[in-house]
Amino acid sequence: MYLEFYGLKEAPFSITPDPRYVFLSERHRDALAHLLYGIGKGGSGGFVQLTGEVGTGKTTLCRLLLEQLPENTRVALVLNPRLSPIELLESICDELKLDIGDRKGSLKGLVDTLNAYLLDAYAQGLRVVLIIDEAQNLSTDSLEQVRLLTNLETPTQKLLQIILLGQPELRDKLDDPELRQLAQRITARYHLTPLDRDETEAYVRHRLAVAGALRSPFSRLGLRALYKRSGGVPRLINIIGDRALMAGYAREQAAIGERLVDRAADETLPGTTRYRVRHYGPWAAAACLVIAFGAAAYFFPQWKPPPAIAPPLPTAPAATGSAPTTAAAEAARPEENPAQRKLAALAETSADSELTAWTQLLARWQATSAETSVRDAAHCRAVVFPGMNCLRGHGAIAQLVRFDRPLILPIKWRNASAYALLQGVSGDQVQLNLAGESFRVGKGDLSSVWDGEFFALWRLPADVPTQLHNGDAGPGVAWVKAELARMDGGAADAGPAFFDDALAERVRKLQTAYGIKPDGIVGPETLFALSALDPAGPHLIRGVQ
Repeated sequence: MYLEFYGLKEAPFSITPDPRYVFLSERHRDALAHLLYGIGKGGSGGFVQLTGEVGTGKTTLCRLLLEQLPENTRVALVLNPRLSPIELLESICDELKLDIGDRKGSLKGLVDTLNAYLLDAYAQGLRVVLIIDEAQNLSTDSLEQVRLLTNLETPTQKLLQIILLGQPELRDKLDDPELRQLAQRITARYHLTPLDRDETEAYVRHRLAVAGALRSPFSRLGLRALYKRSGGVPRLINIIGDRALMAGYAREQAAIGERLVDRAADETLPGTTRYRVRHYGPWAAAACLVIAFGAAAYFFPQWKPPPAIAPPLPTAPAATGSAPTTAAAEAARPEENPAQRKLAALAETSADSELTAWTQLLARWQATSAETSVRDAAHCRAVVFPGMNCLRGHGAIAQLVRFDRPLILPIKWRNASAYALLQGVSGDQVQLNLAGESFRVGKGDLSSVWDGEFFALWRLPADVPTQLHNGDAGPGVAWVKAELARMDGGAADAGPAFFDDALAERVRKLQTAYGIKPDGIVGPETLFALSALDPAGPHLIRGVQ
């Protein structure tokens, strides 16, 4: 009902999983990297444990993990672990499509069948992974049976990698002395925490942008209230956000502030004041209000109670095919500050702002017309021309500032859109250039017209490939070592130009510092971060005046 009113193409806060809406905070990226690392060499056949509160995104990470597993991986996914040890083994065999026939109900028969399959998979070069979701529901006997599965091995290698996903109770359960043998086999642990306030705001902006919004209907106070009431838990953000949009539509409010968010939270979250009053019935609620008004009149004689209690939140009117455009809705629009008005005015009158921004960025890198045309560069292919790379990414302004390079930011405000060049930063202010005109804007104001997308150029030696990982060798690896030496002080020429475990660990440290998924693989984002370590080339202006 509220989609057209807020300029949305679809509901942004649906709790139904949709890969387009996946938002990975730094914690989520780190957790995913732990899972992938555990499945690889780091696991060594032990257990990998991921825990987190309800709604923090464990199942979402599990889906992403399944999408990123190598082709030679076979997976058994158990979603309902409230099973006896024998039922659990049967479920694992079913997931791996094993014919257990008359071996059902036989513990030895099931283990023998599974062992034969694992040995055959090993011979074919396949890796087998068992993922158990909601693992806190496993009984002690079932957990012990899972531990025994890790005894299936060759003289040199474990045959089964096991991942346990669960709520914090799983950690408590594994502290039980009775399960100490299993706890000792956990080689990678990660606890997923809720989003912080900045991440919550970025999460909301991301989902709104995917849903087609040109601006955020939530005011800054509304976003703060959304974080406070949800605690940064993505599932609760979705529930409260959806109800707040419905409430805003019902009241024809273009801007959703903290009052609407609080009311939405009261109506959707358990254990709130609203539900406690209902528990005692309407007469008890009315009595409480009368007592409150009487006390106020006694202690504050000049205060007078309102003539009537405010009516309940009205039901949203039926959709008529066009969004309400009342004077009340226009009056509720947040007042544009000077920076936003400037952005809007320039965007509306700058049809060629994209080409202007790319021309400026190429000039900052001293790229000549003989090397590339502006229109070709604007396509942002991975390699614009030999020696110049391009990246289209997404990140928070704090991450972009760490890169310390000029970048192109697509901005949108109301019905206007344009491309601005990020030139400098100082404290809470950033300096942009739009259509050849430079001006300053607060980081908070920038977030209201920018959803985190950016375009970057950087110079890269032509002999450095666009991806490097463990096991590679050559001049590209030598370049990576040389750039990392600028950060960690390690010797650039230490040992041969070979990508080994030690180099992968140095890459992970760089990735963590720049807010990139710490997977130890040198891809486009990591190449850009490495190039940012080089003092050569353009940098952001500091101390913007």
